[in-house]
Amino acid sequence: MNTVIHSTNGPATNNEPILIKKKELAKRLSVSPHTIDAWVQRREIPCIKVTPRLYLYEVEAVMEAIRKKYEINAA
Repeated sequence: MNTVIHSTNGPATNNEPILIKKKELAKRLSVSPHTIDAWVQRREIPCIKVTPRLYLYEVEAVMEAIRKKYEINAA
């Protein structure tokens, strides 16, 4: 699988997943980075382990996991 990391400044092309770091994900979800760590540890959100210290998150996959966990219907 070829995965491309996009900057958050521009849109993804060719339906490629948008991967972001923990700090950016926490900012987008209005939670702390510690909360992101807790969700990952409890396997509530998906992540990609790049190195032991670097995890990347696919925005749409994380949002879908949150919608499913909290039973949020997309309107």
